[in-house]
Amino acid sequence: MMEDLRTKANSPFIKVLLAIIILSFVLTGVAGYVIGGSSNNAAEVNGQPISKEQLQQAFQQERQSLQEYLGDKFSEVASNDNYMKELRTQALNNLINNQLINQYANELQLSASDQQIEQAIFAMQVFQTNGNFDSEKYREILKRYNINADDFAAQIRQDLVRAQLGKSFTGTEFALPSEVKAYAELFMQEREVRTASLSLAALEAKQTVSEDELKAYYAANQNSFISPEQVQVSYVEMDAASMPKASVTAEEVKAYYDENLKNFTKAEQKLYSMIQVASEKDAQALQAELKGGADFATLATEKSTDKFSAGNKGVIGWMEATSTPSEIISANLTEKGQVSAPIKVQDNYVLFRLDDVKPEAIKPFDDVKSSIETSLVQDKSVKQFYDLQQKVSEAATNDNESLASVESISGLKVATTGWFDRQNPPAQLNFPKVINEVFSDRLVDKKGTTGINSDVINVEGDRAFVLRVTDYKAESTEPFETVKADIEALVKRQKASAQLKANGEKLLAELQAGKGDEALKAADTQFGAVQTVSFLAPATDVTDVAMKMTPPTDGKPTYAIAYDQKDNLLIVQLDKVTLGQPTADELSQLSNEYRGAMSSAVNEALMLNLRANAKIEVQSLE
Repeated sequence: MMEDLRTKANSPFIKVLLAIIILSFVLTGVAGYVIGGSSNNAAEVNGQPISKEQLQQAFQQERQSLQEYLGDKFSEVASNDNYMKELRTQALNNLINNQLINQYANELQLSASDQQIEQAIFAMQVFQTNGNFDSEKYREILKRYNINADDFAAQIRQDLVRAQLGKSFTGTEFALPSEVKAYAELFMQEREVRTASLSLAALEAKQTVSEDELKAYYAANQNSFISPEQVQVSYVEMDAASMPKASVTAEEVKAYYDENLKNFTKAEQKLYSMIQVASEKDAQALQAELKGGADFATLATEKSTDKFSAGNKGVIGWMEATSTPSEIISANLTEKGQVSAPIKVQDNYVLFRLDDVKPEAIKPFDDVKSSIETSLVQDKSVKQFYDLQQKVSEAATNDNESLASVESISGLKVATTGWFDRQNPPAQLNFPKVINEVFSDRLVDKKGTTGINSDVINVEGDRAFVLRVTDYKAESTEPFETVKADIEALVKRQKASAQLKANGEKLLAELQAGKGDEALKAADTQFGAVQTVSFLAPATDVTDVAMKMTPPTDGKPTYAIAYDQKDNLLIVQLDKVTLGQPTADELSQLSNEYRGAMSSAVNEALMLNLRANAKIEVQSLE
């Protein structure tokens, strides 16, 4: 058990290490939850609240993951309100599932030990250097993210317990050797099939459609022939990459360095070690041993009750003054090798030692000159681009009748598009923010174009636009004569597809009845060469169907219907099934896959059961 984790969290070394665990969970998307008040809840799960703050944090994590996955295409998705609502719902469902799992783990009285926490800390790669735990690294990360260990100590235990529960689903009980072997034989099986094809195009060519049928289809499917609203747009594009490159002088670079020396100064750092014991008497005895010449690291390893620092020979890491715990500050250590008197920390007594000091250091100008120059050039370029946008914005606002003033003040040429709709914008304007503005109420209304200029619209890639809708066509139903040829093709294809399906089902029934040659001749088709399909081979048009077919019995093939990529109908004849012959290595690999599949199935079943028996109240998605 964790034996009063919150009390131990007040140890200087534990404060640092527990905070690191939390940071690791934050960085990997397994952040703790802050329970909000009843008036600020997104949902309640069996009476336990999920706050709106939790939901917003989870939503932002989902959004960030999606943005990293989609890259430049993310803006298109982000502008879709419906998709963003679905993403928020998904985030809430994940929080609900997490809450249910936490509650279930508590019912099972699962727990995490101090040793498990210690192992988790030193195994976290984010805090390692060359494969070893780096105390300075974790201290710097802790300071950077401003993590408070006390606030998150309870959640550490909860997350470790949840991980323990998850591992229970992947035990060897789900992978008996006989089950894995049967699974491998089925997964690696091969099936020999032949196919006979019935052409859709051949049937389409034979179809006829009357004028009445065409008009009837048009009348019944008016919504399919709506021409969307269309616009023509005039615009000016501002591109930061095409602007004259900014420059800075050597004097400006040096002046910046002199005025910002604090940004190039590394604060003084001190390396500390500690020995923790249970009583003041024990601490005084250790102090006497040290004065007698005993080795601090040896005593820390052998006698310190703080197992974390003891495992590191007492060392607790490099610290700047702003991140040094108050207990160490009170020791007032100023000289290398100096050991403090016993200091009471909660119910323990600690001896601190100052091991080393790194004095404050200012980076030489020559070492940072290049980076300063780059930064100043970037700042100037941004300012130039921003100043241009300001001028263009003012011109577009002051002269709303055209883009002539924008063209004059910016030196950029006005471009004009042809007709386009929301779904098919020209490539040069194909940005969600631009298209949303083009079709917004500001630029078009029921009467057509409003005749005003947009404000500056910034898009990715350091580009910006100002534009106006010069002409507008409202949404309308296309005339029958305009779409008549398209309707004729659609109706013919529908008729051909229906006939193809009927012909295929008739042929299938005749083959199943043993009328093979006669039926194939009547359908003007025949079976081709043998194909071998399997789950391991590249997929074909018939793989999915063939792998689900009933195996042949008594030497009699079985039959099924499939379709190729051109919608031609394929009669599939299954002649033979050969079970796989897995090697020992393949069995080992498939054993892991089998356990994973079974684990996922059990986990899904558990979640469905927990949800079915839970009282879940969703109060807000905002």
